Amino acid sequence: MRAVEPGNDVRCVRCGKQIKFAARTHPRQVIANVYLEGAWNRVDHFHEECYLEADEPYGPIDTLGGPLTG
Repeated sequence: MRAVEPGNDVRCVRCGKQIKFAARTHPRQVIANVYLEGAWNRVDHFHEECYLEADEPYGPIDTLGGPLTG
């Protein structure tokens, strides 16, 4: 989980819309490093709400923004 930075130019893999910075609402995004067969493959970006609506496809969100534990 990360704050959306000004100038962010990525799209949510769930809804396809750009993940935009907004000073008033302080949106957050989920950034998931995706590994296939033990090797890094890509990074998927989600709006926070899209990730939750998709039932957290890569596991629970760590609210501190670091690696998942447990």
